[in-house]
Amino acid sequence: MNIRAVVSDETTRLSAIIDACLGLEGPMLPILHQIQQEFGFIPEPAKQLIADALNLSRAEVHGVITFYHDFRDKPAGRHVLKLCRAEACQSMGGEPLAAKIQALLGVDWHCTTPDGALTLEPVYCLGLCAQAPAAMLDGEVHARLDEDALADILAEVRR
Repeated sequence: MNIRAVVSDETTRLSAIIDACLGLEGPMLPILHQIQQEFGFIPEPAKQLIADALNLSRAEVHGVITFYHDFRDKPAGRHVLKLCRAEACQSMGGEPLAAKIQALLGVDWHCTTPDGALTLEPVYCLGLCAQAPAAMLDGEVHARLDEDALADILAEVRR
């Protein structure tokens, strides 16, 4: 398949998502969520297509994408680990756990391990303050984290 066919297919898929959401009230967020669900991230060409469809500037669309932490500009790893960075989790030992996992994985926030296994994301409250520190792996919450629980999470990712 040549590059023009790939670009054309991507544009067609993006346009279909945008068209399907245009009738919704406040369509930008539903459009972005649908695109991320379809592609796993927001491809760069989507910004201009959305801007044109909503009569906005590309910069306005980019601003919304970068404001919300759940939107990505590149594909995530096979697994996504979100560590809570809120005050309750930090006060219960979240900071040393965050440093430990970054060191073990060799990645910083918003980065993916070289093997593509895991993307590490900060999140600012999972609502488990009474069970801090907390994390979410692929949508499943883990509370009262310690080094043993962290090792279990990493073992799960490496399976």
